[in-house]
Amino acid sequence: MADHIVMFPWIAMGHITPFLQLSNKFAQKGYTITFLLPNKAIQQLQNLNLYPNQITFHPLTIPPVEGLPPGTETASDIPIQLTHLLSIAFDQTRDQVQKIIQQTKPKLVFYDFSHWLPEITRDLGIVAIDFIVVCAASIAIGTVPSVNLNDLSVLPTGYPSSTVLFRGSEIHSLSFVSLPFGDGITFYDRITTALKNSDAIAVRTCDETEGKFCDFIGSEYNKPVFLTGPILPDPPKTPLEDKWDKWLSGFEKNSVVFCAFGTQVNLEKDQFQELVLGFETTGLPFFLALKAPQGAASIEEALPDGFEDRVKGRGVVWGGWVEQVKILNHPSVGCFVSHCGFGSMWESLMNDCQIVLIPHLGDQILNTRLLVDELKIAVEVEKDENGWYSKENVGKAIKTMMDKDSELGSTLNKNHTKWREVLVDEGFLIGYIDKFVKNIQQLIN
Repeated sequence: MADHIVMFPWIAMGHITPFLQLSNKFAQKGYTITFLLPNKAIQQLQNLNLYPNQITFHPLTIPPVEGLPPGTETASDIPIQLTHLLSIAFDQTRDQVQKIIQQTKPKLVFYDFSHWLPEITRDLGIVAIDFIVVCAASIAIGTVPSVNLNDLSVLPTGYPSSTVLFRGSEIHSLSFVSLPFGDGITFYDRITTALKNSDAIAVRTCDETEGKFCDFIGSEYNKPVFLTGPILPDPPKTPLEDKWDKWLSGFEKNSVVFCAFGTQVNLEKDQFQELVLGFETTGLPFFLALKAPQGAASIEEALPDGFEDRVKGRGVVWGGWVEQVKILNHPSVGCFVSHCGFGSMWESLMNDCQIVLIPHLGDQILNTRLLVDELKIAVEVEKDENGWYSKENVGKAIKTMMDKDSELGSTLNKNHTKWREVLVDEGFLIGYIDKFVKNIQQLIN
């Protein structure tokens, strides 16, 4: 009988999805998996389970917590400032998780934010692996005890170098690690405890970009570190939703600018309006998948006066769920404007769209540094004196990348093509997964 695995990610889509992609890779090799997540997420992600006979979704009940909107199940349901309360509810699933682990008797469990999970597995003789789904650089800089944010000299040389790492006050974007993240625990303590108590660390990255940081994390925590590679999703087997396919197909090849900021970025209304006006200034067709800004009940309510009439026929701002990978694969889409979350970063690397970046949080800034300064394949929108992105700067960055005569855009695209050829090579991805599974198998035998 094949070895059994339990997957228990933090309940945010940017964490759940890579756990599921890794589950598909294990299932492909004959493993069976019990995947713990809330009901709403199960409904959303059924189609990404490529091996339903081997991967079983097990529903978790997310208990109510005072201050959380009723029915909250994942980070997508709430503004980011309420994540602290969601983490309290997440920790209250401990009894459910323990019961499932005792019943299914897995050989190993993959987890990330549940710092208490190794306390369950240790007594049962089960291997617990902390699976990092953000960039290794952010873990090394923000959650390694020997690293001081004001003195990064202990970090390995190379990417991201001291000149590339942060610009000005951006170092403070990692200060959120000291904030509460659960009942009586900070984000920093949660992550460091999870790492310290693990039997091994897995990282969704590759040696070519972050090998030195992974070695550094392993030596600091005295743990084996295994790399999965990007574990990118397989090409979609089903077509893009008909409504969006028809709309996008009305434009020339590589002419549409697509923008998405993930499920958690929740802009202020003035930031939202400045951003959409920036897309208007380009004169290009665009499709923006954004959450309604803070204080607005809908996207339509938040749009600038006259905006919808001015961009009618060439611009869409959509507040609902979209199939990002399928949209990026559409022939009409030629530019991807993103927040550079780790999942979106890998998806943009795999795609041949031009890349424009508007990072918001600490790890997104580090991902941006990798793409802009180290790999030199993307452009970052410049911030204005208020710390946000003016419509002029948004429009300028997009037009730089989309202008066929732009020397910078052409150079960055050539660099992107070289990296994409490495990543889409089947042997590259399979090699990482094969080595990873082999390392894991040795660990549990």
